[in-house]
Amino acid sequence: MPEDRLDRVLDAARDAFAERGFAATPMEDIARRVGISRSALYALFDSKEALFRALVSGMIEDVLPAALPDLGDYPAPDALRRFIHVVLLRLTTGNIAFLPRLIIGEGQAFPDLVKFYHDNAIARVLGGIETIIRHGVRRGEFTCAHPALAARSVAGGVIFSALWRVVFEPVGAQPLDIAAMAVSHADVLLNGLIRKEAAA
Repeated sequence: MPEDRLDRVLDAARDAFAERGFAATPMEDIARRVGISRSALYALFDSKEALFRALVSGMIEDVLPAALPDLGDYPAPDALRRFIHVVLLRLTTGNIAFLPRLIIGEGQAFPDLVKFYHDNAIARVLGGIETIIRHGVRRGEFTCAHPALAARSVAGGVIFSALWRVVFEPVGAQPLDIAAMAVSHADVLLNGLIRKEAAA
């Protein structure tokens, strides 16, 4: 088996799910894109659901290390800006941009996949944000009574931007400047989080 076959299968699945959705993509289509037989694909993944789970896991493992550095003495405001910038950019322009649309559009028919996406993507993103906020509180840079709720506020702007890009822009909505949105979102959030004495 060629060493790059798994990567090619995951790339083909990503492209197929982005173009056609999860339900409308048969395993045969993914196998055809890769140039392998259906049985060879099933030898790698015993179901389309297993393939989806592997795809999501790989994407998250690719994004989170870049978004969440080893905090150590890293200033929390800088860490939060970095996190927002990396995740917003990847979720709106990278190879995972289709996922929010797919999950919202087809989630009711595939609740197990929604749960997997929540547990392995959304929960980990929220956990990363909360870690940064708690880091800032410990350092005296942030004031925040409810870091878990604040993390959801951070994620809300990111998810809205992703949906705007993949749902509304294709039907004529004004294009969103992602880099500017990342800066604006971070500015608004940090204005509420930064301890005023720390900013003085």
